[in-house]
Amino acid sequence: MIVAVIPARGGSKRIPNKNIRIFGDKPMLAHPLLEARRSGLFDRILVSTDSAEIAKVAADHGGEVPFLRPAALADDFADTGAVTAHACGWMRERGWGPTAVCCIYATSPFLRAEDLAKGWEAFRTGRWDMAFAATSFAAPIQRAFRLLPEGGVRMFQPEHLDTRSQDLEPAYHDAGQFYWRSAADWEGRKLEFDDRATPVLLPRWRVQDIDWPEDWDRAELLWKLVSRASHPPA
Repeated sequence: MIVAVIPARGGSKRIPNKNIRIFGDKPMLAHPLLEARRSGLFDRILVSTDSAEIAKVAADHGGEVPFLRPAALADDFADTGAVTAHACGWMRERGWGPTAVCCIYATSPFLRAEDLAKGWEAFRTGRWDMAFAATSFAAPIQRAFRLLPEGGVRMFQPEHLDTRSQDLEPAYHDAGQFYWRSAADWEGRKLEFDDRATPVLLPRWRVQDIDWPEDWDRAELLWKLVSRASHPPA
């Protein structure tokens, strides 16, 4: 059985109700949920939440909410891995027998079914323990610097101050959209970015963390631009 698990707890403090706040033309959660459905990859699409309100929105858009997650996994310190492991354990105990499980972030409005499919095609080969979405850093990380308490700065790698950008190795980061793993690895909490993990590379314009109000604002602006390009005025 191939299952998607979408963690979506209530009680967000920095952006109240961000998982079900209207983004574009529908609740935020509905965007990745509908793309997961459009992919046709999943036998079940579960939404793990502690909120009856989120559960209703999930059900209205085709998600399943067969349980409300325990309070211990609904505070500010609950991590995605633990929540997905709990969902895998819940399914296993009921004989559902999940094999491949894709954790999808609720706040990923730029997720595309095609990217989920690319991740699945890589994961199903058995060569990789994890397939996940990633993108490149916009600027060379070798020239990053820290802020000093007294107000100055200090480079992490000062030896690259004068190195040309084209001579620096490109660097990439987790896009925070989806993660394909086996149910056993989720339950075993085996989640590593190593030589057994392979990325599905996304363009930077389709990657946006949504943790702060300014992130939401930026994502909305990008959504409007993308929507306008996809549906130009007559």
